[in-house]
Amino acid sequence: MILQALKEYYDRKASDPESDIAPEGWEKKEIPFIIVLDHAGNLMQIEDTREGEGKKKRAKAFLVPQAEKKTSGIAANLLWENAGYVLGIATKGNNERAIKQKNAFIDRLTNELGDIKVVQAVIAFLTNVTEERLSQEECWQEISASNPNLSFRMSADSFLICRHPDVVSRLSSTSQSSNDISGTCLVTGKNARIKVLHTSIKGVYGAQTAGANIVSFNLDAFKSYGKEQGFNAPVGAEAEFSYTTAINTLLGRDSKQRLLIGDASTVFWSKKQSSFESEFSSFFEEPEKDNPDAGTQNVKALFESIHSGAYREDDGKTPFYILGLAPNAARIAVRFWQIGTIAEIAVRIHQYFKDFAIVKPPREPEYYSIWRILVNIATQDKSENIPPNLAGDFMRSILTGMPYPATLLQAVLRRIRSDTENRVKPVRAALIKAYLNRYYQFYPDQNQREVQMELDISQPSIGYQLGRLFATLEKIQEEANPGINATIRERFYGAACATPVTVFTNLLRLKNHHLAKLDNKGRVVNFERLLGEIIGNLKDFPAQLDLHEQGRFAIGYYHQRQDFFTSKGVAESDK
Repeated sequence: MILQALKEYYDRKASDPESDIAPEGWEKKEIPFIIVLDHAGNLMQIEDTREGEGKKKRAKAFLVPQAEKKTSGIAANLLWENAGYVLGIATKGNNERAIKQKNAFIDRLTNELGDIKVVQAVIAFLTNVTEERLSQEECWQEISASNPNLSFRMSADSFLICRHPDVVSRLSSTSQSSNDISGTCLVTGKNARIKVLHTSIKGVYGAQTAGANIVSFNLDAFKSYGKEQGFNAPVGAEAEFSYTTAINTLLGRDSKQRLLIGDASTVFWSKKQSSFESEFSSFFEEPEKDNPDAGTQNVKALFESIHSGAYREDDGKTPFYILGLAPNAARIAVRFWQIGTIAEIAVRIHQYFKDFAIVKPPREPEYYSIWRILVNIATQDKSENIPPNLAGDFMRSILTGMPYPATLLQAVLRRIRSDTENRVKPVRAALIKAYLNRYYQFYPDQNQREVQMELDISQPSIGYQLGRLFATLEKIQEEANPGINATIRERFYGAACATPVTVFTNLLRLKNHHLAKLDNKGRVVNFERLLGEIIGNLKDFPAQLDLHEQGRFAIGYYHQRQDFFTSKGVAESDK
């Protein structure tokens, strides 16, 4: 199903005249340097295609013949290659291998395209050029040091020699593979020439830079009925090109249809053209470092589009695919694969936004992306510390509408306990609320009530009321000691949340000392009234709270703190 959906995506893009996806037998490749020749094969110049400054320099991408599958042996591409093949540069000090690489490059040109005049100019250049002549070029030192990809252009033409009409015509009429064994393609169901080795997939985070494969068989344990390599999962050459080109395009540097969730490189596409393809990523991805507000604005725009029903009409029934890939040695593992219609996924994302709605301070983002949520429960608030499996499980629960993973609640409570300042941030409170409410939608409990967006004084949860009590005791301490550096939150939050009986008796005794320091007796009365209301909801202080009640403790604490900073809160009374 995955390969079929990818082939369909390629077919859709290939039929679109505005698409620049590579045709069969070709691929897009960044070529930093182009060797410019005259008709006799003399070197005119080496052209630098890169743009930008310093580390942001980036080469222009060109359409070139599809690369050969690289193994430990020598295999030359046609009319483009790295400098080791084109010029025989011994990049790793292996002169013998460099000579063989250059000879292989020349031999392939001679054997397959040697009767074409423009290619004869290339062969003449490769045969006659000297290092002395090459060293006269300004970029030679960089080429010899970095081994970049090179290609060729005639000085009178604006296109690469590999795109010369004579070359294109020849390549389109010849097969790119010597394999002539046919079989039933598992993607199309038709009889086709089977591809033995599949094109490498590049762009998967953490995978080998040379690329890796989804379909790959290189050990005896993976073989069936004596079949070798790709014949164990027969894919026709055309289908193989389509699915690998599609996924490499989706994973490309300029793609707007990829993102990183944990360690999973995630790509997504729809069966037919839809704006949802380009807007979907804003819900998940890390904001740009030079414009962090753009991510928040994009998430808001996505929410408003979904809320208005924009994705439920024209393209609502269009299938939408989400594929998560992660490295596994020399292969690529499928971390998750999700299929649904655009309307179904839009509804589930809308439900996610509702789940995470909570009262917030004025400067807090109105809507949270998945990245913002995950980074706030990761160690040191760093995206590289997001647990990889957690990210994938979280995304899957959103897209399927299933309960959020229990590890999400464990992770956020762990971060709240480990932080000394800003323990219960709005995003963390929203996460706990979302987890608990969805959990009890699937596993109803008549003793539990839904957690509200804002303060709920009648919430029956003991943990919630204890959180309110702790927030009130902290507020009294702050009022009694203006500018205090550390409050009871820094010293006692963890114990109050997990084992209330061990700390609340002492905190209530300490509260009397703090109230005595307040000059405004009206505020003392208000605080005592609030304490009485909260304690009236408690029968006793439990020995310990389970994880769900610890979560409600955090929300009760957060709700009460937020209420103190509104006009109806006790913080505004008698001023």
